Amino acid sequence: MPRIAFVNGRYVPHNDACVHIEDRGFQFADGVYEVVACINGKLADERGHLDRLERSLSELSIDMPVTRRSLQFIIREMLRRNRLKNANVYIQVTRGVAKRDFPFPHDVPASIVLTARAFQFDGNVKVQKGGEAITVPDIRWKRRDIKSTGLLAQVLAKQEAAESGAYEAWMVDDEGYITEGSSSNAWIVTKEGKLVTRPASTDILRGVTRTALEKICAELQMKIEERPFTVQEAYDAEEAFNTSAVALVVPITKIDGHVIGSGAPGPVARKLYGEYRAYAAGERGEPVAWVADLQEVA
Repeated sequence: MPRIAFVNGRYVPHNDACVHIEDRGFQFADGVYEVVACINGKLADERGHLDRLERSLSELSIDMPVTRRSLQFIIREMLRRNRLKNANVYIQVTRGVAKRDFPFPHDVPASIVLTARAFQFDGNVKVQKGGEAITVPDIRWKRRDIKSTGLLAQVLAKQEAAESGAYEAWMVDDEGYITEGSSSNAWIVTKEGKLVTRPASTDILRGVTRTALEKICAELQMKIEERPFTVQEAYDAEEAFNTSAVALVVPITKIDGHVIGSGAPGPVARKLYGEYRAYAAGERGEPVAWVADLQEVA
């Protein structure tokens, strides 16, 4: 069965889907995106992802091209037309089509594109066995709290990881602190059992999965310290893991060749993965809202 995409109000065969050559998303990366996971037919954290999409657009002064309710319908129709119950739905919104000029164009409708890609959540090898990470300099722009389509720095980081045989790249700021993964939030577990992750600020993208895990950890009375942590702290950690909308919770068993903890997925990451799956299935109450809630970081 051919895949179906949604482009500016039309459902079209994926192979025929296209946007104008002067779409500002293509010309300037002038747009944002979101990813919503559908797990066993249920959308995970849909509310949080749409909250963040609206906030990213607002920060760039781009209007939502459709209402939230309409977008929710389109997401479900995309899954139905593609006959998918386990998938990632990608939503991309740009400032629209206009002649190539840096200032914002006037009276131009935003462009919206959705695609759906099958993804197998059950039995994910990286979740079961863990993955390796490398560290790379963080060379991104200073508004990382906006989920921009400008992902060249992340592409270069992910490619370096791939060439090293690693699963992910953890990015490091000029002071030697981990910011986040190239497509994930980064966490460590100290030998005292505390979960540590960087505070939400303009230095990182506040994850929707991360936000849900904060709620879960509070319910389970698991302490989270939101603070910067060094590469050496990551090497010395009892556990390390990534969180993201696509892979959910992935244990990191090596960083730059340094074995983390026992070298196998640890109990904290395994527990949080199971708890998040229960949350995504609707077994832990209502999904949480997402808010930027940025902190000042010295």
